[in-house]
Amino acid sequence: MRVFVSIDISNNEIINSIKNFQDSIKVDAKAIESKNFHFTLQFLGEISEKKVQVIIDEFKKIEFLKFKIYLKGIGVFPNSKSPKIIWIGTDEKSSAKMIDLSKKIQKSLASLGFTPDKSFKPHITVFRIKKKIGDISKEMEIHEKINFGIQEVSSFKLKKSELTPNGPIYSDLMEFN
Repeated sequence: MRVFVSIDISNNEIINSIKNFQDSIKVDAKAIESKNFHFTLQFLGEISEKKVQVIIDEFKKIEFLKFKIYLKGIGVFPNSKSPKIIWIGTDEKSSAKMIDLSKKIQKSLASLGFTPDKSFKPHITVFRIKKKIGDISKEMEIHEKINFGIQEVSSFKLKKSELTPNGPIYSDLMEFN
């Protein structure tokens, strides 16, 4: 099964704020459904159910204090002249706390042979862009300073991702508090 580790966005005010942003930005892109808003702490790829259980046992040992994240600002990957992803970020303090949690997860997974495919940059993907749409710098500048709200983080999840023609379907395998 295809698996990743996430922090889900559950605050309704933030979800509504993101949806308002998706409705207001003028780009030719596919909006991510609100039920799928999350930070991916680490993508694990295709793994067996047996390996999932080993990961669950490892994650149960991770300890962290709950913290708040402040969602603000937007950006693009790889760049605004040739965008593929439009994302929402966090302030510096929130990023540091999420990176700390991410490192604990990475350390836990390293003992099982997993290494991150890229360094963790806290962001929520809110649009995917499949075709070439050109430079969106001006549109991004209009929205770059948006504050989306504050969410408390008291858990992370191990999730399964099923790819379908209509987009991914995510389901929780286990939540860790």
